[in-house]
Amino acid sequence: MSSILVSQEAGVLAITLNRPDKLNAFTPEMHELLRKALARASDEPEVRAVLLTGAGRGFCAGQDLSERNVEPGAAPIDLSVSIGSNYNPLVRRLRALPKPIVCAVNGVAAGAGANIALACDIVLAARSASFLQSFSRIGLVPDSGGSYFLPRRVGAARAMGLALLGEKLSAEDAEQWGLIWKAVEDGKLLEEARALAAKLAAGPTRGYGLVKKALQASEGNSLDAQLELERDLQREAGFSEDYREGVSAFLQKRTPQFKGK
Repeated sequence: MSSILVSQEAGVLAITLNRPDKLNAFTPEMHELLRKALARASDEPEVRAVLLTGAGRGFCAGQDLSERNVEPGAAPIDLSVSIGSNYNPLVRRLRALPKPIVCAVNGVAAGAGANIALACDIVLAARSASFLQSFSRIGLVPDSGGSYFLPRRVGAARAMGLALLGEKLSAEDAEQWGLIWKAVEDGKLLEEARALAAKLAAGPTRGYGLVKKALQASEGNSLDAQLELERDLQREAGFSEDYREGVSAFLQKRTPQFKGK
C-alpha cells in the first residue's frame, strides 16, 4: 500500500501519511508522493482545501532514523542534504499553497512531524495527541521551521524550553499556549477536521489564499509595509467573483455560493 493516501471529495483533497507501523516517519518516497499531492492541490481548481492527517496511532514521528547509518566508522551524514531537498521545500509548499490546509493530529507529532503540522493553516489535535521537539534528544536543532514557528506562537521562554528539554506537550496545553487552533475529543477528530475542511472548501478560496499571504508577511513586516500590503491584497480580492457574490448574498440576506474565483 502507498505510503501516502490521497482522496478527493467535495472540494477537499485528503492526504494521509500512511506508514502506521513506523508512526508515519518520513522516507524519501513519502516526500516525493507528498510533493505530487500538494502540486495537485495547487494546480487543480476543483481542490479548494486540503486535509492532512496520519494513519494509525500517530500523526508523524519525523524522519525515519532507521535510514541513517550511524554505526562506528560510518561516513559522517550531511543532514543538510535531506533538509534542503525534502523538508524545507515541503514547509515552503505548505505555507505557499493558495488554499487553506487543515491538519488533524491524531497522535504523537514529533520532530519534523510536529513542525510540518505547525506549517499548516489550522491545526486540530485529538486530546490524547502530543507535540514533541525531539531534536535535542539526539543532539540536533529544531528544523522544518520549528525554530521559526515556536517562538512566534508560544513566546521565547516556552519555545526555548520545548526545544532544549524535548518534553511532550499535550494537545490541551498546545491549545492553551496558542500553538494550535483546537484540541478535540479523540473520537471526533476526523469528523471535526473534515467538517472544517469542507466549510473552507465551500468558501472564497481566492480570498483565503490572500489571507494566508497577508498574515505570513506580517511576521516580518513593519506596520507601514503591512498597511501597503493590505491595500494591494484588498485590491486583488475586490476584483474576485467571490467578493461580488459575498456582497450580493449579504444584501439579499441569503447564503453565498462561492466558486473560489
